[in-house]
This record gives sequence, structure tokens and C-alpha cells, in this order.
Amino acid sequence: MKRREILAAAAAAPLAAGQTPSPRKPATLELRWYELRNSADNQRQRTADYLLKIVNPALKRVGAEPAGLFSPVFGSHGPALIHLISYPSIQAFGDAAVKLRDDADYRRAFNEFYSQPGLPFQRVSIRLMRAFDGFPQIEFPPQDPSKPPRVFELRTYESNTPLTLEKKIGMFENGEIAIFRANALTPVFFGRTVAGDLMPNLTYMLAFDSMPAREAAWKAFGADPSWQKLRATPGLSDAEIVSNITSLILSPVSGSLLR
Repeated sequence: MKRREILAAAAAAPLAAGQTPSPRKPATLELRWYELRNSADNQRQRTADYLLKIVNPALKRVGAEPAGLFSPVFGSHGPALIHLISYPSIQAFGDAAVKLRDDADYRRAFNEFYSQPGLPFQRVSIRLMRAFDGFPQIEFPPQDPSKPPRVFELRTYESNTPLTLEKKIGMFENGEIAIFRANALTPVFFGRTVAGDLMPNLTYMLAFDSMPAREAAWKAFGADPSWQKLRATPGLSDAEIVSNITSLILSPVSGSLLR
């Protein structure tokens, strides 16, 4: 995409007007955030084993796609596990709980897990998102078992109003994601939060080979002339459409599909 085309498209971003929709239906994405404590209950290992060995296979049986399990490296207020799951639709998300309830193998393991002494985790919170029309599904970076696990960055952009959130989503879909790709910022997903905290907001994930690679990619992105022009478009500056940015660096847990 030429820089002039990027700017013209972004200027029309408020409702992504005139955008050609992707033929793929946007997924419903769920982030489950398990808050842990460092205690004798061995919460991290117990919960990770349960999610990977029991919950993930059960989710696949009911039509969901568990994508990744991560632990924060920094940027979090405490130890946690973050579980990323994809569903074909919001209806499929709702149906999954009913189907899991009727899954005899899952219910047996569920009862055993929660009947053990001690707490497996402190609390769990959920952020439910609709994938962007222009980025409708989770994208898995090429998997190479011979290489060390990647570094993942989870970013949340809060907006003051739904209108300014629409502008930022349009900005991503009509130029910014393409600039990410051109500068080794490898996108995994982009989602608009439809239920959860800090609304209105969008959340997205990027993958990097290492922390030095992340630093180099963000530096290249910041200096990219296409990005400099896009961010200078009237009505699209951060001060106008983004009220707060939260960044969290994650490491995939052993056994995570995204790694």
C-alpha cells in the first residue's frame, strides 16, 4: 500500500467506511486471566497442567480452539496465567459452557481438580473480544521446535468513547497493521473488547524472536515514514483517540500452541 493510500484510508477510519470485508468471519476471542499467588499450593503448575491437559482437549471437543497459555514476564501486578481461546462465533462461546457441562470426562476431571486441598488460583477474570474484520482470526507465527520460545507482547488501548475507539480500529485496519508487518512487528490477533474491564478498548498481541528483536522492531516502526504520516493525520493522534496504553510482556508456558 502506498503512503498516500494509507493516509486516505485512515482519514475515513471512523467506521471503516467502504472497507472491503474479509471473506472470513471474525472469531470471538477470549482471554482468561488466572490470578495466582506464590504459595505452598503450587498454583502455577497445578493450574497450567489442568488447562493444558484437561481444559484444552475438552475445548477442542466442543468446537473451540485453545491457542496459547502465557505467563507474564513483566508489566503485571502479580503472578498469573493468561489463556487465549478462539471460538467461531459468540454463539459458540455461549454453547461451549453447556457442552462442557455435559462432557462426562471433563466433568470428572473438573471435580477432581477443584476438590484438591488448597486453592488452584485466586481469581479468574475474562475479557471477551470480537476479532477485527480486517484481521479475523488468530495468526500463528511459523513454528520451529529447534528455536527458543518467542516473546509475546499483549497491548490494550483504552479510548474515551466508542467513537474514538472506532477511529483507532479503522486506523489499524487501514494502514497501521501493514506498517507493523513491514517492520517485523508480527501480529497474532486484534480484538475489540465486547465484555470485560477497561471498556471501551481494543487488545492485540505481537510476537518477537527475542527482547532485542522487539526493541529493534518498535524502533524501526517509530521511524517509519508511513507511520509518521499516518499518526499526523488530523483526528488520528493518540491524544485524540487513545486515552491509555497498557503493555504486558508474556512468555509461553511449556505446551502452549503459540510459542
